[in-house]
Amino acid sequence: MSKIKKTVQALQNIAQEPSLLNLVLNDKEVRKKEFLKKYPHLETLPQISLLDLNKDFDESIDICFLDGASLPTDLALLKILAKGKNSYFEIGTWRGESVWNVAKVIDDCTTLNLSKEEIVALGIDKKYAELHGIVSKKNQDILHLEGNSKVFDFRGLDKKYDLIFIDGDHSYEMVKNDTEKVFGNLIHENSIVVWHDYAFNPEKIRYEVFQGILDGMPSNFHENLYHVQNSLCAVFMKGNFKTKKFQSLNEPEFLFEVNLKIKK
Repeated sequence: MSKIKKTVQALQNIAQEPSLLNLVLNDKEVRKKEFLKKYPHLETLPQISLLDLNKDFDESIDICFLDGASLPTDLALLKILAKGKNSYFEIGTWRGESVWNVAKVIDDCTTLNLSKEEIVALGIDKKYAELHGIVSKKNQDILHLEGNSKVFDFRGLDKKYDLIFIDGDHSYEMVKNDTEKVFGNLIHENSIVVWHDYAFNPEKIRYEVFQGILDGMPSNFHENLYHVQNSLCAVFMKGNFKTKKFQSLNEPEFLFEVNLKIKK
């Protein structure tokens, strides 16, 4: 089929189903080009290694290995960053694996997620709504708050948190919103903020999320942003860290030893 015929057919399909236009607008390369127009100097974040965060890296985590879950390294990262901290706040709970693991280190853990009613009202499967917090709610010490982060009164919490995990809606608008709310209300001088799904995989950046992070936080904090190698996470933390340039194709520097055991 010629390019002209393909173009005509594509336009006809979009005319019949306008939502198909979102597939074009959300294309990875389109997002990257839009991002680089605003941040040509920040195509990627500097990378830090898990070993630089914990030279004796040896973490045990609980994970479901089901759809939408974090990587084992993402959960291990949260546990590493939680050490020595006293409070944790999370936006976006899903099954609750992340806060479940952090609660092994921090006693004061709080999550914020849409209520079942709000999730169902969005036209999402009722079963999906029922699965939210199915793991974390087994720990009664974890405080589960319900609300939409777009209108939730973060100031009303009247509290600053040591470690914050942003893992809600990953659209540009909501990442920007959640980042603004966190930096405007929940951080103190030494808070650490982690964003999940900054990357599609450890070697491919998700520019929609990346731009939401940068646009949602004070620009003078951009220099404190890092991508943790072997994870999907971007991290804001102050300090001097050994870094390396991000590459989309990497030769492995080490292997992770994985021992699986089923726990009920």
